[in-house]
Amino acid sequence: MLELIIPSLLQTVYMVFFSTVFSLLLGFPMGVLLVITEKGGIWEKPTLYRILDGIINVLRSFPFLILMVLLFPLSRLIVGKTIGTTATIVPLSVAAAPFVARVIETSLKEVDKGVIEFGQSIGATVPQIIFKILIPEAMPSLIMGVTLTIVNLIGYSAMAGAIGGGGLGDLAIRYGLYRFQTDVMVVSVVVIVILVQGVQFLGNKLASRINKK
Repeated sequence: MLELIIPSLLQTVYMVFFSTVFSLLLGFPMGVLLVITEKGGIWEKPTLYRILDGIINVLRSFPFLILMVLLFPLSRLIVGKTIGTTATIVPLSVAAAPFVARVIETSLKEVDKGVIEFGQSIGATVPQIIFKILIPEAMPSLIMGVTLTIVNLIGYSAMAGAIGGGGLGDLAIRYGLYRFQTDVMVVSVVVIVILVQGVQFLGNKLASRINKK
């Protein structure tokens, strides 16, 4: 059992880690732009806001498995193949990016308007307000948002196993479903649950510690 579970667990961790990094690189700037370009924002650009908002809404409308199939050409272009653990990182990142953008947007909107107005009153530039006021003030909420993103990516990675994505989801399907080895499926699910609980626990602890500081 361990010979089956450990490699699959490592594949899942590999997928989720890099998908989290790339989805943050894509989604974080979009989330910030949504906040600063909206009506009444510190860098008001209504046209840019509507475009970004529309793109994010469209991408979030696609079910993950359909989006993964649609992104096969992009996976082939970037990593040279469409099946496997590395290839799955591409659709995972693209699927999570709009979710990250909304999470970042929500977190930054929680920052007290008075703090932002104070920054503007003393002549702070837009980048200074973003990096010295918005992000530091919203840090506990941002950490919880990233935690939620990782949890969602663990679920996405499990679904990716249905079309050859590798990881614990692939293991559960190949052995638990196709070969009727219920024990393998049960253990796979238990490991996924433990993984999710561990990520959530660490995220809560880190957010709580930063909030106290």
